[in-house]
This record gives sequence, C-alpha cells and structure tokens, in this order.
Amino acid sequence: MAEAQQGPRARYREQTRAEIKDAALRQLADGGVAALALTRIAKDMGLSGPALYRYFASRDDLLNALIRDAYDDAATAMGVAAARSEAAAHSPRERLRALAAAYRSWAVGEPHRYLLIQGSPVPGYVAPADTLERARAVLGPFLPVFAGGVPGAGVAPVVAQMAAWLGSDAGVGDWVTAYATDTAGDPAAKARALAGAVLAWSQLHGSVGLEVAGQFAGMGHEGDTLLAAQTDMLADAFALA
Repeated sequence: MAEAQQGPRARYREQTRAEIKDAALRQLADGGVAALALTRIAKDMGLSGPALYRYFASRDDLLNALIRDAYDDAATAMGVAAARSEAAAHSPRERLRALAAAYRSWAVGEPHRYLLIQGSPVPGYVAPADTLERARAVLGPFLPVFAGGVPGAGVAPVVAQMAAWLGSDAGVGDWVTAYATDTAGDPAAKARALAGAVLAWSQLHGSVGLEVAGQFAGMGHEGDTLLAAQTDMLADAFALA
C-alpha cells in the first residue's frame, strides 16, 4: 500500500519542484539573481513559506538546482552539436565553428541561465562540488577538436602549462581522455586538446558574455560575426584544417 502511494507522491513532489524552479527562472529573467526571493515564489504559487521549504531548504539549495540544470542543458546542447558535426564528417575547423555557434545559440537563447553560471558570483554563495564536472561536460566536446592540431608559437606557452597541469592532476587527464579517446597514452596530444579547449572557453565566454550582457549594443557588428572571426583565429593558431 505504501509503495502504491509513493509513486504519485514522488511525482507530485517533482512536479512542484519543477514549478518552483520555473517561477525562480522567471524571477531571474526579470531581475537577475538579486531578484530571486523564495517568499515571493511561495506567494505566487499559493504556498506558505514553510511549505515551500519542504521542497528547497534555502535560496542556495534552489540556486544549486538551477545551476545544475543550466549546466546540464548547456552540455546537452554541446553534445548534440558535436554529434551532428561528427555525423557530417566535418573537419576540425568546421567542428570548432559548429561548437562555438551552438554555445552562443544556447547562451543567447537562455541569457538569464547563462549569466547564472557564467556571470558575477552571488555574494556568500558556494557552488556545489559537482558543478565542476558539469562545467567540464559543457567544455568536453572541444577537446577532440584540438588534439590533432599543430600549436603555433603564440599558444605554445599555454600548451606547456596545460602539460604541467596534466602532470600534476590525474583527474584532468581522465577528463581529456573521456572526450578525446585518441589521446590515451599521448601526453602531447592531451596537452594540445586541453590548451585548445581552455582557449576556446575563454574566447567564448568573453565574446558571448559581452553580447548577452548587452555590451555590443550600438557597436555596429553582430555577435555571431565576431565569434566566427575569433573562432577562425583560434583555429589558425592550432593550424586546424
């Protein structure tokens, strides 16, 4: 009897949690993280404060859930783009372009969620430990793109530092191998892959972050045009075909 009741209860709980998260996302879209207020969410949903806290113990607990969801959705978008590019037998340069475009598309389409995970940190907030793995899942598809590249002199110092990082952190090497399987047993290829992915992330965050924050308004260019130019320059730096 208890098991028969557990199914509907569990579904109701997950449905209510989803509704709370949807309400929180609307607040984020309207006013950013500063606008997030559990008491207001409870009022809008017709719940008492104590009732809402049965689903999320605190504002930070709710933020944790929103951040996990955002990373997971971004990782899914990147994974889909990577799979499509691979199926189309794209060259490394074309794959890089496709991944960069997918990242920008997700961020521009979900600006409040992008800013939640890549914007200014919330004062006093400490992200959950599993955030790192979720962030790596977003960046992972870039790793195989650069593994076979030929880094030029301009990016050689980054490659050298990534090689040192790999030597001091086995977990990083495992992450690279999980996405760029051809780098197994090849430290130099791992260093190239990691350097390219880190440089791609920094360029993406810089360009996309400025666009999402509205900093390109009135500057006479489109965000996708700028990102494509930056992506090609990075491809040139690694001599990607």
